[in-house]
Amino acid sequence: MRLYLPPSKAKPAPPPLRTDDRRAVLVGLAVWGVLLVVALAVPEVRDTGEGRWLGSCVAGLALGLVGLAHVHRRERRAARRREDGPAGAGDPRPHERPGP
Repeated sequence: MRLYLPPSKAKPAPPPLRTDDRRAVLVGLAVWGVLLVVALAVPEVRDTGEGRWLGSCVAGLALGLVGLAHVHRRERRAARRREDGPAGAGDPRPHERPGP
């Protein structure tokens, strides 16, 4: 077994895998929404007075919305980078874009 492989013998890294992260977040939001409806519909869960189940569902929905905003912003930035071309191809500060 070799612990070190010289760069000349190393294989190139595969390209990054493109995934639909928005779909995964939306599925999670749907699951938390269904669980919230079930928690509100079942009297044994709703009337315990502790609020753990309802709070967990609401927290899951809130964090899912934060995740959805994050994924949307990340995809928008990636699309902008693809549109602008490689970094450093002329603009010394590619992260700063002029306003509309």
